Amino acid sequence: MRATLTRPSARTFERAAQIIRIGGRQLSRHAVFLLVNLLVAVIVMALPFLSSAASHADASSKLAPAPIGSTSLAPVDGEPTVARASTQSRGGTITAGRSPVTTVAEGVRPIATYTLSTDDSLWSIANFYGITPEALAFANGITDPYHLQLGRELMIPPFEGALYTVVAGDTVQSVATRFKVDPAVIEDYNRLYFEPEHFAPGQLIFVQNAALPALPEPVAAVIARPVFSAPAAKAGGYLAWPVGGWISQYFWAGHTGVDIAAPYGSGLSAGVNGVISQNGWVAVGGLHICVKSGNLEECYYHLSAAYLPVGTQVTAGQIVAAIGLTGVTTGPHVHWETKINGQFVNPLVVQP
Repeated sequence: MRATLTRPSARTFERAAQIIRIGGRQLSRHAVFLLVNLLVAVIVMALPFLSSAASHADASSKLAPAPIGSTSLAPVDGEPTVARASTQSRGGTITAGRSPVTTVAEGVRPIATYTLSTDDSLWSIANFYGITPEALAFANGITDPYHLQLGRELMIPPFEGALYTVVAGDTVQSVATRFKVDPAVIEDYNRLYFEPEHFAPGQLIFVQNAALPALPEPVAAVIARPVFSAPAAKAGGYLAWPVGGWISQYFWAGHTGVDIAAPYGSGLSAGVNGVISQNGWVAVGGLHICVKSGNLEECYYHLSAAYLPVGTQVTAGQIVAAIGLTGVTTGPHVHWETKINGQFVNPLVVQP
């Protein structure tokens, strides 16, 4: 059979043109996508170079002009003058203040001083500064706290504890053992880790919460002022007042005793020979102590100290307690109560 050639029809050419147009559009989209990806890659790769160039330009701009008054190298053999590089302070120039001072370390208080006046006692001063009389006595080498010298200047410990002067042969461990504390207590408060020279003979250190020796029991009125004794029993044989002072409230139906105001810490003496029958805290009256003699019992309230335990034999005139501010009170005084056969009576008319 013989092959024959035929001419392409118009429809065939139209279809071919359509195929070419579709291919062109698809090719154009691929080309644009490829070009965008290429540009992004170039920018990413160029970033480190751009950053380095900017830093170099900034450094050059800072070092290029030599500041006025800067030190320069003298030219040698005709070489140009080169400015020396100078370090730049962070945040600008550091300047000193008008009143530079050394700040106190956190948790450390300065040692205060106090001058004794006529109305003071060791207890009143300790109460004002929030420490114990033992801490105040130890800091000032006081062995007799009941007879203090007017005008004497006392050192006030910053907290409860011992102000101690280091002596030759002392170690942190030996001082800690003496006051029954951990050595770290001494090292921390006195900053011995950073300033070990503070623990040297003659240096004053502070031992917080140190175990301190107890004060001796009183044998006379508590005084840092002129001594005045409690009024003696009258001719009719009435009870002696427990302390010299002035009556701020008398015995009446709504008040079961007599209030005698006197300086804080003043000694209170027993009015009769007897035995301590009560010693402790009660509501309203605060710290109290009682002396019983037969069917008579006298009690003192609002005390700062009660010296003798229950069962101790006492004699009339012996100091058994000290005036305070415990319980409900508006000032230092003693509420003096007397009972006969368990019934309240006016202390000022009792005849023991």
